[in-house]
This record gives sequence, C-alpha cells and structure tokens, in this order.
Amino acid sequence: MVSRVATIAFAGIETVDIEVQVSVTSGLPTFMIVGLPDKAVGESRERVRAALNAIGLALPPKRITINMAPADITKEGSHFDLPIAVGLLVSMGVLPVEEMDGYLVLGELGLDGSIAPVAGVLPAAIAANAADKGLICPGVQGGEAAWAGGQDILAAPNLLALINHFKGGTALPRPEPRARDAGPPLPDLADVKGQETAKRALEIAAAAGHNLLMIGPPGSGKSMLASRLPGILPPLSPAEALEVSMIHSVAGLLGDGRLLTRRPFRDPHHSASVPALVGGGHRARPGDVSLAHHGVLFLDELPEFQRAALEALRQPLESGRAVISRANSHVAYPARVQLVAAMNPCRCGHLDDPALACSKAPRCAADYQGRLSGPLLDRIDLHVEVPAVHPLDLAHTPPGEPSAAVAARVAAAREVQARRYAGTGITLNSQADGPVLEEAAALDGPARALLVEATGRMHLSARAYHRVLRVARTLADLEGGVPLTRLHVAEALSYRRLMPGRAAVSA
Repeated sequence: MVSRVATIAFAGIETVDIEVQVSVTSGLPTFMIVGLPDKAVGESRERVRAALNAIGLALPPKRITINMAPADITKEGSHFDLPIAVGLLVSMGVLPVEEMDGYLVLGELGLDGSIAPVAGVLPAAIAANAADKGLICPGVQGGEAAWAGGQDILAAPNLLALINHFKGGTALPRPEPRARDAGPPLPDLADVKGQETAKRALEIAAAAGHNLLMIGPPGSGKSMLASRLPGILPPLSPAEALEVSMIHSVAGLLGDGRLLTRRPFRDPHHSASVPALVGGGHRARPGDVSLAHHGVLFLDELPEFQRAALEALRQPLESGRAVISRANSHVAYPARVQLVAAMNPCRCGHLDDPALACSKAPRCAADYQGRLSGPLLDRIDLHVEVPAVHPLDLAHTPPGEPSAAVAARVAAAREVQARRYAGTGITLNSQADGPVLEEAAALDGPARALLVEATGRMHLSARAYHRVLRVARTLADLEGGVPLTRLHVAEALSYRRLMPGRAAVSA
C-alpha cells in the first residue's frame, strides 16, 4: 500500500503542488527519501523518527521509501516533516486514509513531537482553499491560515493532538484570523523643525508613491524625515495587507501568525549585498525591496551601497517586480515600493559650508556623487536639498503641522487618484504611463510649452519627462484634483534640478 499526502513547494509567493508518497514494504529496515530532497528534507528522517518515538510509536522494521513527486523539482525546507510523518501514520493505520485525502499538510517536527512554525503558511492556505482542501499546519500559525478563508483548518500544536482529533478524542478548535497589534505610535512630523521644502516633498511623495532623494549635510534631518513618512501614509487595504503578508510569510517573518496592518518600512544597512537587497541566496528568498512591497524602502547613505546592489534595484523600481534568475527557474516577487534615499553631497558632507568643507571640494563631490548612475537617479521623481537647520529654528520654532493633518491631505489626494484610474489596474499617479498619463494630465497650452522647453534645456530623458508629468498631476491632486496648470509643472520641474556637486563642477 502507498499512502499519499498533499503538500506544496514554493516558487516565490506562488505554490507548486507536491505529493508525498509513502511506501512500507517487506525487506531490510531502511528509511529513504527520494525526489530531489535538499539537506533539510533529508534530515527529516531523524526528526520524524524521534517525534514518533516521543508519542509512543515506533517505525515498523520494514523498508520505508518516501517519494516526493514530481521528482524533478528540488524540495527545500523543513515544512515537509509533517507530511512525511502523516504519510507514515496513514501507512501504519493510525490516521484514516479517506480523511487525509482532503488535506494539504505542512509543518516542522520537533524531537518531542511538537509542530513548529514554518515559512509560507498563508500562501499554502490560499492554495488549499483554491483546491477545495483543508489545511493542517502548526498550531501557532492557525490565525495566519484563517485569513485565507478555508473552512477546514487544523492548527495542531503537536502530533498527539492531531491524532486525537482524527480518533475522535479532543477536537482541535477552529483558529480565528488575527492581525498584528498596531504597536507604538509612529514618529510625528510635528517634531521636525524647519525644513519646509523637504516636508512639502515628503507630502508629495506620500500622496502618490513617488520616489524621493534627500541631499544634505550630516544632521540636517534626512533620516528623521524618512522615518516619519509611514505616519502620513494610509493604512494597508485588506488586499494589500494579504499580499504583503504573503511575502513576509514566505520569508518566515510571520512567526506569530498575525497579518500586517502597517505599511512596511525597511531600512537596510549600506553593507547589504545584492541578494539581501533584491532577493536570492540558496533558496531564492525575498530581499528588502520585496519585503517593503506596498511600503517604504529607505536607503540611508545611498552612495555607500555597493554599486551592483543599487543597479539591481533599477528593474524592480520600474516594473514593480523583483525577478531572481536561476539556471533552472525564475522566481518573481512583488516589489511595488516607494524608494526614499538620503545622502551627503560629498564624503565630508559639508560641500556648501566653506568653514567645514574639505580641501578637495568641489572635486570630492563629483567623485562621491559619481557612484550613483544616471539611470538610477532618473528613476527618482523628487530630488530635494535638505540644508543644515539654523540654531534659531531649533530653539524658537514652534511645533510644526502634525502627521495627522498631512495624512488627511494625502488620503484625499489618493482618493482622487483612485476615482480617476478606476478600472485601469492603476491606483496612483506614480504608476501611470502612456495614454493613461497623458489623459490624466490634460496639459493646457502654457503648461505643455513650459514642460517641452524645460525638457530640452535640462536635457531630461523621456522617463524623466513622464515622471515630471506624474509629479505635476500629484500636485494638482493635492489641491483636490484641479486641472493641471503651468504652476504645477514649474514646481514639479524644481524637483529635477542637478545635484549640487555636479552643478558646481560643470560650472
């Protein structure tokens, strides 16, 4: 007799159906796992054996063969422990064959028979629901699985509880969907003294998901401003929360089984490698650009990042997807992020202050900013200077406008965009392109003439032309969706000026 248990493998946030086949036949006592298992799957033999011994069951002294079909797909991860154990329990007559056919199973076994959390329970629950199957998963992740809406979810804390449920002893309760607590209050924009231009740019960026680059000396408040962006962004919609949580689930970051409710904010260190930033590694895990999906990716000290890592961001910023290529497969993760970057104008950071600038200015600024490629800078909609704060501003400026007031304007602008792009698959101006953008902009004669003239004089690329148009449309939306005018175009163009160091050298 061959028992069969359904489980899955992962290709990004997509799932691949896997069938665990268990054969117990006469012969010399062996325990073999075939079907391209990786190291973690191969070691599951000892975990399964110890877990069964812990609940008073011993493997039969026969030839045990575990096949994972299809055999040409590499099986990675410890979540195959529980399907293997369940298949063995079916073959041993402990669990009913008929009932197990209707479940998809995943979980890692402890040596004491406990079922430990694994990555990917949320995508697995969605796959099970789509296949009209129930789900058997670790007990602490039942709340995560319940968000998929499946009718039959068994969140078992250990093997014994699972066996007792099917034997009619103690029934496992149905888990309830759980969301992550709101957590501590987000930093408030009212704490920022001065920097009105930068705060204006931050509001524009939040209103339509525009990418933002802040350039200024050390201590001018660039990181402080970036940390306050999540406080003016609207909360995740239910669909967005589910999509973001799926990525975090595959990455193993939803260990408590609670879905995210806040937009993610990722701020990797500038020593981050390409796989850490974009995704990859042995098991093609999502990187920070995907973990920040529908949220903010903050890169402080932008020129200090590895050149290869920054260049790898160009494709995700343009397409909203991070594609990880392997010899035998391509894995894609969603990566619709809002990039916020901060940098000093030069290595010493005091390019515009003769009293503090180093002796190599302005050549050092050109060398420092030359680490950033033109194509990467072209993908950043808003370039804003953040000058040093004057001592009088620090001492006497009253608290500024609170985040709640700015967030209300941002929400209103996003509502205007949602109505405009209804039915197009686009939600924000930063995603609009082609005829959709031209129709949304509806430039009058003076506004179009200014944009065309500025494009020639500033040597803007076609991409930069359209990004200026998007920002101008956002400026009009912050005023309630009024028609786009020459003033909106002029302000949008002011955020595309040359970086200070490059302008100084060229002059």
